[in-house]
Amino acid sequence: MSKLEQILVLDPPNDLKFKGPFTDVVTANLKLKNPSDKRVCFKVKTTAPRRYCVRPNSGIIEPGATLVISVMLQPFDYDPNEKSKHKFMVQTIFAPANTTDMEIMWKDAKPDELMDSKLRCVFELPSENDKVNDVDSVSKSVPVLNSSKVDGPMAAKSASAALDDSEMKKIAEECKRLQTEVSKLNDENRQLKDEGLRLRKFQRSDYASSNSSSAMSRESKAGSLPSLLVVIAAIFIGFFLGKFVLGKCKCGFNGSSRRRKSSAPSSPETQD
Repeated sequence: MSKLEQILVLDPPNDLKFKGPFTDVVTANLKLKNPSDKRVCFKVKTTAPRRYCVRPNSGIIEPGATLVISVMLQPFDYDPNEKSKHKFMVQTIFAPANTTDMEIMWKDAKPDELMDSKLRCVFELPSENDKVNDVDSVSKSVPVLNSSKVDGPMAAKSASAALDDSEMKKIAEECKRLQTEVSKLNDENRQLKDEGLRLRKFQRSDYASSNSSSAMSRESKAGSLPSLLVVIAAIFIGFFLGKFVLGKCKCGFNGSSRRRKSSAPSSPETQD
């Protein structure tokens, strides 16, 4: 079965042009028009998602309606000799009845129901003529906007253009803020990783030092045990030697006392 032809009308149809300088966010608009009498679901994809911010990047376009998509290129170092290989694809499908969950719808979509269009990204630097024309257009537009003779439709168009520009600036500022937050989160994550590695090394060194100290304490205890046994043995030996000497002394004292008693003279009554 042949692939369905894209139902949406894209403006521009083939190329998304981004005009530098690329030191700030550069925005290109993509218009999607639904000429059919059915609701159409769309989704915008790119080969470089980190370089672009797309608002909105998906949704539903009602029959006969037109939607403007803002494609914002993030700042980068532009090299004129390098050709851009970035591409975008607008994928579409007719919205089923009672569509509630877009993700499930895209997952369940059959390949022969999908339609797509591809666009190429083109980077351009402004020429001197473009700069002069931009200055002239700005100088001419200022008195027209300030003039009190401007009719109602023209004033409404200028006001809507100003609102679009302010919305675009807000979106660009939001993208910058999000990028800053992402960079901060990456730095914090890197710091946490370094801190975790440092703590692991510190714990390992503490564990090694505690093992060495416990080994030294065990060695000191093992060394002090024989000396303690020697002291105890000396106490016992001294105790037994003391008892032996005291026993000898008592025996000598008892023998001498017996000899003194036997050699003593008898009383006068016994001699008579």
